[in-house]
Amino acid sequence: MAVGGVFLVFSFAGIISGVLSYSRPPQRETLFIDSSVDSTAPEQVHVSVVGADNMRISWITEDAAAPSRVDYGSTAGVYDSSVNGTSSSYEFLLYKSGQIHDVVIGPLKPNSVYYYQCSSDSSRQFSLKTPPANLPIKLAIVGDLGQTGWTNSTLQHIANSSYDMLLLPGDLSYADSWEPRWDSYGRLVEPLASQRPWMVTIGNHEVESIPIINFPTPFTAYNARWRMPFGQSGSTSNLYYSFDVAGVHVIMLGSYTDFDQNSNQYQWLVGDLRSIDRTNTPWVFALVHAPWYNTNFAHQGEKESVNMKADMEELLYSNLVDVIFAGHVHAYERFTRVYQGQANDCAPIYINVGDGGNREGLATTYMEPQPAISLFREASFGHGEMEVFNETHALWTWHRNDDDEDIDADSVLLTSLASNPNCGSA
Repeated sequence: MAVGGVFLVFSFAGIISGVLSYSRPPQRETLFIDSSVDSTAPEQVHVSVVGADNMRISWITEDAAAPSRVDYGSTAGVYDSSVNGTSSSYEFLLYKSGQIHDVVIGPLKPNSVYYYQCSSDSSRQFSLKTPPANLPIKLAIVGDLGQTGWTNSTLQHIANSSYDMLLLPGDLSYADSWEPRWDSYGRLVEPLASQRPWMVTIGNHEVESIPIINFPTPFTAYNARWRMPFGQSGSTSNLYYSFDVAGVHVIMLGSYTDFDQNSNQYQWLVGDLRSIDRTNTPWVFALVHAPWYNTNFAHQGEKESVNMKADMEELLYSNLVDVIFAGHVHAYERFTRVYQGQANDCAPIYINVGDGGNREGLATTYMEPQPAISLFREASFGHGEMEVFNETHALWTWHRNDDDEDIDADSVLLTSLASNPNCGSA
């Protein structure tokens, strides 16, 4: 019954996807944050994890001569360690980026605060907190963030959540090939992204595209500015990778690069899933941009959703992936555990969180009747939090951003598939 109902919903959506559009209400103001620092001073500072006990610190200076150096220590203003790194820049049509610095520091103690300065510039002092080595851990999860008034309040709510790490399933800056917006975005998120690791993957708005011009290297800005630890997971591309944090294995997939069963991404994913040790990481989460399940009229029938699901759903299901997060659709939706369109107790839960605050507005029109596998859906801005308590239980909460108020609108207690004796072993 459920299979037939879902098939009809998605078939109907495919027929009308080229005819109907979904209504987006007026958006709040789009923000643009100008630089307020000297040419040698660091800005757009953000951090990410590299392996079990290292952190990557990235920043930009206008002056190319500023050193790629991080001084750090466990006491404010006392820097007893220093590390040098690398720097680069890129050009896009008439735009030339500032100098992008990249330094990996460590080894660092888990669940600890470190103080640091970049480019040996004492005018700006920063601090970061490393993630815990073991459970519990709290993950903030938000997609399609952008840089609007809604983004601002969403970031404020995340800042108040005492999160350990942020996961972002694509569509960061909404620069859309206007490169100065990447700089504005970096300044907007710096207060949070300089203090906790932000782990991101690509969305469609990261693809540089210019009408008529065939730009040869998509993701130029993303790859230069947001370097992730892909090499540590055996990936050859910054567009897909994985990492372990506390007791969670996180898989970041690329919806807008090759993903078929002959692709490098698929073959990497096969090996990555085989390498997971559920005694060390009993939880497995995956992130994509384009959702594999979606009952909103927005973004139906796209190959990045339909084809990627056809190629990879069995692989993630058979390896007991607990939750698959997606963005792209500018609304929130939570599904039950589902495999091939029907409820399955040993399948992933699907959660769509493309509601961070983008400038395009919300996707407000859903298909009716609501399929049984769709448990909660709402076209509102917000963010999600996953509190993983121990190897068996976690709490997911979606926070609605209602007129700047942080409201717990949806929550569910989860049990890991690895602890379910009826699901076998991954």
